[in-house]
Amino acid sequence: MSSSIGVSSSHKKSPAGQVRVDLRLVEAAPPRKAASRFRRAILICEAAADLSTITFAVLTCYVAYYYLALGRHIHYRLHTILGLAFALAVLMVMMLDRAGAYGRGNSLLRVRETEQVLRASAQAFVVALAVSFLSSYLISRWFLALCLAMVPLALFVQKSFMYLFVSALHSKGYGTERVLIYGSGCTGRRVFSALARSPRLGLDPVAFVDDDPARAGSAVFEMGYGRRRSAPVVQGSVTNELLTQYEVDLVIIAIPSVEGDKFLRTVEQAFSANVRVSFVPSHFLPSDPLVDYQDVDGVLLASFGKSTRRAGYELLKRAVDVVGSLSLLILGMPLFLFIGLLVKLDSGGPVLFKQDRVGEGGAPFKMLKFRTMHLDAPTYDFSPKESCDPRITRLGRLLRRTSLDELPQLFNVLQGTMSLVGPRPEMPFIVAKYNQRHKQRLQVKPGLTGLWQLSGDRGFLIHENIEYDLYYIQHRNFFMDLAILLHTSIFAMRGV
Repeated sequence: MSSSIGVSSSHKKSPAGQVRVDLRLVEAAPPRKAASRFRRAILICEAAADLSTITFAVLTCYVAYYYLALGRHIHYRLHTILGLAFALAVLMVMMLDRAGAYGRGNSLLRVRETEQVLRASAQAFVVALAVSFLSSYLISRWFLALCLAMVPLALFVQKSFMYLFVSALHSKGYGTERVLIYGSGCTGRRVFSALARSPRLGLDPVAFVDDDPARAGSAVFEMGYGRRRSAPVVQGSVTNELLTQYEVDLVIIAIPSVEGDKFLRTVEQAFSANVRVSFVPSHFLPSDPLVDYQDVDGVLLASFGKSTRRAGYELLKRAVDVVGSLSLLILGMPLFLFIGLLVKLDSGGPVLFKQDRVGEGGAPFKMLKFRTMHLDAPTYDFSPKESCDPRITRLGRLLRRTSLDELPQLFNVLQGTMSLVGPRPEMPFIVAKYNQRHKQRLQVKPGLTGLWQLSGDRGFLIHENIEYDLYYIQHRNFFMDLAILLHTSIFAMRGV
């Protein structure tokens, strides 16, 4: 579930007299690493179990078809039936994934799960039937009918055991995150019941917070006849101390009509405690590109800022970084040696300048540059804004104007601490003064070039013009990276 929203301190009155909070994308806090790893492991196990179950069910259907001698008997070789069973299993797992069967919010008394199994089985049956009709490869209709009956049943049984297995692990505290619900009214109780009935989510509601003093000290039970689970109600508002006391990982604001100021204070307190935030929206805005919705057992939870991390894009980006940096290092080695010789002759001392910078997730790393300043220049200070700065050497003025001093950072890209495209890394003493909005720059790997470097504001400090970096983080994709690299090469050739 994406639970990242950001808040700026500005808010204003709308025409209707309501407070409108200015929300901006920010990565408040990632899910706990242990819980995130647990969910990935369970997801892989579930997909592998589905693959194995479908394959085994298809083989069982063929054995039944063969020994019962149903209809016109067609004999298949062992490797043929194995290939057919595996192909059908892969097709169904892909269909289940597309239907959202491996999503976290997939409960609703587990009816949705069964519905997805039945739909995927029927779709796979239609595909197999179409292949049989349109190709010369004959597949027995009796065999397909057995598969249509056996595969959903086998998947239902297997998923029931998987459900019990995951629930047992969550009950022992494995892979769970602690949730605080703000609002103990009808909506809060619905949220509590939805989380209680959806153990696969791994979200454990530990308490309610409510502004009404009359509710203090009471307990809220889940909806339904069982009333097996309950959580206490704490009077007051969401505070940093309360979140720390209950060791909360996620706050859910379950008051759709909450005032803007209260909403803003709650989010700010959660962020100060490094806690994520989700909320029940007052209305549905399907066209809003910054709002991410998730239906959890019939309850709609929303968060600002869709997840910008995509596994396929990240893998492709890393491949381009490795191939691109390695190619440029090999082709540019004569230029590297030539510039190194000029730096040595111009001012003596070391050719390369190493400086601590802050990378993805706040991790420090050593950034490399060709030295462009005199040896007595301070290592950590704001970068010169003008070429006439006395700290810069004669050759350094040319290197900085043409950005050739940045070339050694190709080694950082190859190492993996930087990327070809991304926000520029800054020094630790600057990052230490970051506010929540500035910290958004640390969501991704820093880069050799980016939108800020192509803008007219590149003469100012990076953190004073973060709109370019925020736009890149939210909208980045493979073709945008290529476009930035193309524009950077044009700028470099023009000497801009």
